[in-house]
Amino acid sequence: MNTRLAFSDLETESTGGDPTFALALGGGGARGLSHIAIVEALDELGIKPVAISGSSIGAIVGTARACGMSGNEIREYTFDTVGNRGKLLNKLWSLGPATMRDKLGGFRFGHFNLELILDALLPPDIPEDFAELDIPMKISVTDYYGQTEVVLEQGELRAAIAASAAIPGLFMPVMINDRIMIDGGVCNPVPYEQLMDLADVVIGVDVVGAPEGDGTHPPSRLDSLFGASQLTMQASIALKLKLNPPHIFLRPSVNRFRVLDFFKARDILDEAEPVKDELKRAIDALHVMARRA
Repeated sequence: MNTRLAFSDLETESTGGDPTFALALGGGGARGLSHIAIVEALDELGIKPVAISGSSIGAIVGTARACGMSGNEIREYTFDTVGNRGKLLNKLWSLGPATMRDKLGGFRFGHFNLELILDALLPPDIPEDFAELDIPMKISVTDYYGQTEVVLEQGELRAAIAASAAIPGLFMPVMINDRIMIDGGVCNPVPYEQLMDLADVVIGVDVVGAPEGDGTHPPSRLDSLFGASQLTMQASIALKLKLNPPHIFLRPSVNRFRVLDFFKARDILDEAEPVKDELKRAIDALHVMARRA
């Protein structure tokens, strides 16, 4: 595991009030199910974030928390849907009277309609509009032709989630405000900087991962495609950490899982369990530093 603590920019509250926390959850496909452990740890500490941001899978888990679901509720819903092969297939087949092939956009990479898939899989608690959320939520998407990050905070919520999670090569882009939007992680893998002025403590969580292997065997074509994306995003994260790190930065130990390993939800969360104590220790350390200051 990898934890980064940044104390220099922490502003303590001289009045003795409790510090406020904001949470930034990054992209990484199925590895991002480990975000649930982070939410659970904050629940156990009695900490409710004052703001949440998310890219890709981080936008999904973050929005679930922002609408009022607890970490445990998100965990159980995950096990009951994407973590259950039979139920997941039944959900997909229930998309409508047309054939599932037509509904999803065709059984080819890059043609899956994520908006329809999420309509079948997202918790019913997630509302239609940002304004109905219990916690303010910022969702990062990438304007494909504008070549820039766009942060969505109002309007149609589910379209924003779909756009943020529209991994290139797997899912169709999503049209928002007459612009073609794709995976938010392309421009901002861990969107913590948009929270830095909103809370005393900002927690960033990186589940991008990196290619693994013995260094002698060439990757498959699919692994090389995702691996190259991981390398690009990690370079972006490394630069951001040098320029303006969050107060707490976490990397759950889920690197061995692949982007589409959603059926391994229980294994992913088992592997991520130690990050809960890691986060609690980091928060304790910040409290100690704040008192000394």
